[in-house]
Amino acid sequence: MCNSYEQPNPPLDRRGDEALCALAAAGNREAEEVLVTRYNRLVRTCARPFFLIGGDSEDLTQEGMVGLIKAVREYDAAKEASFRTFAEICIRSRLYSVLRAAARDKHSPLNQSVPLDTPFLDSNSYTSGTSHLAQRNPEDFLIDREHTAALLAGVRKQLSEFEAEILGYYLDGLSCREIAETVGKAPKSVDNAVQRIRRKVARQLQSGDLSRS
Repeated sequence: MCNSYEQPNPPLDRRGDEALCALAAAGNREAEEVLVTRYNRLVRTCARPFFLIGGDSEDLTQEGMVGLIKAVREYDAAKEASFRTFAEICIRSRLYSVLRAAARDKHSPLNQSVPLDTPFLDSNSYTSGTSHLAQRNPEDFLIDREHTAALLAGVRKQLSEFEAEILGYYLDGLSCREIAETVGKAPKSVDNAVQRIRRKVARQLQSGDLSRS
């Protein structure tokens, strides 16, 4: 006699993104929390270039999280894009919306914010299901691709070897503690390096070499 039994479902943290999105859409808040935790680093990666320019790290991270939650709740696997692709579009779209609003406020610390990496919002990079979010509009970027590359190159020339290493890890979304463990330094040393990088980025922008005039 053959005993049949159902294979138990794997724990939520071992399930794929699409499966978790389906559960979240059905009202499973635990599945949503697993996805938000899984992609927390992506939010930091998207927000950090703007923090280096002068934005508030906590505010930007919170806005990025709003974009991530939107992605979790609106993801449609039938559109063919992976969840990670859709999530990154939603996060960056939210951040750019915040920057556009901030640009209208001359007192906002974000009104000079620019991305330090090459812009991801390229309409040719995503499937038709999400391309409406990814279409580039000149006002979506405060500097263009060439100026972004020039800014990053110019800043790196002003960094020490240690600062350049820290910048790479920081833009990858690692926390100061994670960076400290990676490079074998105290978290305070890493934080101090980040602050020096911010000052050098600010000087690079204020030099006028990459102005949009």
